[in-house]
Amino acid sequence: MLKYYLLVIVIGYFLGCIECGYYVGKILKGVDIREYGSGNPGSTNVLRTLGWQYALLTFLGDALKGFIPVMLVKLFLSPHLPGVHGELIQLVTGFAVVIGHNYPFNLKFKGGKGAASTGAIMLAFDWRMGLMCLAIFIVVVALTRYVSLGSMLYSVCLVIEMAILHPHWQLVLMVALFHISAFTVTGQIFRDCWPGRRVRSDRKFRSIKNRKIPDRKNSDRRFLSDRINKIQKESLSGL
Repeated sequence: MLKYYLLVIVIGYFLGCIECGYYVGKILKGVDIREYGSGNPGSTNVLRTLGWQYALLTFLGDALKGFIPVMLVKLFLSPHLPGVHGELIQLVTGFAVVIGHNYPFNLKFKGGKGAASTGAIMLAFDWRMGLMCLAIFIVVVALTRYVSLGSMLYSVCLVIEMAILHPHWQLVLMVALFHISAFTVTGQIFRDCWPGRRVRSDRKFRSIKNRKIPDRKNSDRRFLSDRINKIQKESLSGL
C-alpha cells in the first residue's frame, strides 16, 4: 500500500507548486509579485500590491488546489483501499500540497505560507475543523489587523481540534507537521511588531495598493526616447 501514499505525495506536491499569486501577477498584470511588497506570492501580498480582485483569484486558486485533491482521495480512493488508513492518506495528500506550495521547485523553493491551502484541506477533511479554522482566522485578523497572527493562531488551534475530534496520534502528528511553516509566519509577526517597524496590514494595504506599479518595458522605451531626443538637440545646437 506504500505505492498509494507515494502516488498522492507526488501528485499533491506538483499541484502545490502551482503558485496562483505568481501566475495571476504574470498573466493578468505582467509583473512578478515576488518583486513587490513582502516578496511573498500569497494572497495577502497580492491584496496589498495588486488589489482585492487579484487577491480573490489567488485565494480561490490556492484553496482549490488543496481542497480538490483531498476531496477526490476522500471520495474515490479511500473507500476502495481497505488496507489504507483513509483519514491518514487524506492528510498525507494535503501535507504534500502544502509542502509544494511553500517550497515549489519551479520558483527556487520559495513559495507562500500555505494558509489558504491548509484551511481548504481541513475543510475537505472535516468541515467542522475547516469552519472553526476560518472563524478563528477572521476574528483574529479583524481584531488585530495582523494576517500573520491569524494564520499562526489557527494553525495552533487546528492541532488542538484534531486531538479532540480525531484522537489518533498519527493524525495529530500529521497536522502538526502541516504547521512547520508556522515558524516562518512567526518570524513575519516579529518583523511586523518590532519597534520602529510596526506596520499593520491595513496600513500596508493602503500604502502599497495605491502605488503605481512601473511598466519596465515602457520605462525602457521612454528612457531610450528621451536619450535620442537629447542627442538630437545636442547635434542641432552644435551646428
